[in-house]
Amino acid sequence: MTDQLADVAAHRLFAIIVAGGSGSRMKSSISKQFLPLNGKPILQHTIERFLAVSPAPQIILVLPARDLLTWATLCEQHDFYPPIETVNGGPTRFQSVRNGLAAIRATDGLVAVHDGVRPFVSPEIIQHSFETAARTGSAVTCVPVKDSVRIVDTEGNSQAVDRSRYRLVQTPQTFRLDLFRQAFQTEEQPFFTDCASVMEHAGFPITLIEGAYENIKITTPEDLP
Repeated sequence: MTDQLADVAAHRLFAIIVAGGSGSRMKSSISKQFLPLNGKPILQHTIERFLAVSPAPQIILVLPARDLLTWATLCEQHDFYPPIETVNGGPTRFQSVRNGLAAIRATDGLVAVHDGVRPFVSPEIIQHSFETAARTGSAVTCVPVKDSVRIVDTEGNSQAVDRSRYRLVQTPQTFRLDLFRQAFQTEEQPFFTDCASVMEHAGFPITLIEGAYENIKITTPEDLP
């Protein structure tokens, strides 16, 4: 066993999968996490990626209360009964993650937070995030910006910036559980766009790890093909 795997093996592993999206931007009456992809709901693909990690983390699925029955019906249709706990989401992502965190009874370990509509994340990226968080306390998946970038001021003027200094942030975002609990004791702020921003606000350093361009968040109809 490598030192990195030994570090992970010494911790209990958890994954909070947040699936609170609607079908509005997908122009669908069905919540986007339930749309079919290669014969299975998008959310099922996502969960299967986490179950493929060794050792597999304990999964907490966060869903809006309105979607619980739909998810249960889909699981029956696809004979999919994963060993996960399902909890109700909140009105914002911050509150949904906090609800998922409250479902974890352990006091220490590693916790990954992932978008339910990122079904193409590889088990290797998930594993790497746990390994990095075990060493540094955090692991935030990202990819370099490919396109040219310009910054626009309040008056509409723009200026070119060095794209090599920018990263597009993805999930999973993985942290030491004790630090994560501490960070989420704060009040929600408008600038909390993801878990990394909550941790940073609490004063904890953020470690970036390499993601993959195919690890997209399915948001609009153009993403499905």
